[in-house]
Amino acid sequence: MTLLGEILEHNKQFVNEKQYEQYSTTKFPDKRIVILTCMDTRLTELLLKSMNLKNGDAKLIKSAGAVVTHPFGGIMRSILIAVYELQADEVFIIGHHDCGMNSIDTDHIIGDMVERGIDKSLFETLQYSGIDMEDWLHGFDDVTESVKASVKQVRNHPLMDPKVPIHGLVINPTTGQLDTIVDGYKHN
Repeated sequence: MTLLGEILEHNKQFVNEKQYEQYSTTKFPDKRIVILTCMDTRLTELLLKSMNLKNGDAKLIKSAGAVVTHPFGGIMRSILIAVYELQADEVFIIGHHDCGMNSIDTDHIIGDMVERGIDKSLFETLQYSGIDMEDWLHGFDDVTESVKASVKQVRNHPLMDPKVPIHGLVINPTTGQLDTIVDGYKHN
């Protein structure tokens, strides 16, 4: 059986047994927060447990490295919608130690793309079109500085309510320990 088949088989049982009822909540976060964090698999349950959060407590946005890369990209749009439409009153940007985006090797990623069948000449076309793959795929050298930069970008966004606290934290992906990098209450 394929992975998709296994997932769908389990899902059918999940729905038939009404296991979803224990997760029933609304679209509004009970603790009125939105969290931007990394897509790292170690954080799937650890982050929420380490913050004493359960299903329905927070809006959760995940991306590689928990980085806000563009002021008008999808991540920033999601944060703004959480604040203005979904009743989030605070923003938490949470990076983590041992992140895959730390010192990422763009040439290695491009090599993997080519190995999987992406035409190498496409990268020349992208460069000619103004897409700098090194810049676009670049991660960060220091998680603390990355979190500070994302906090600054969200806090200074022209559409962000200046009264909304923007917090920056770094989590240990093994122990769940959270270190405060930016206390959003001190910047409002």
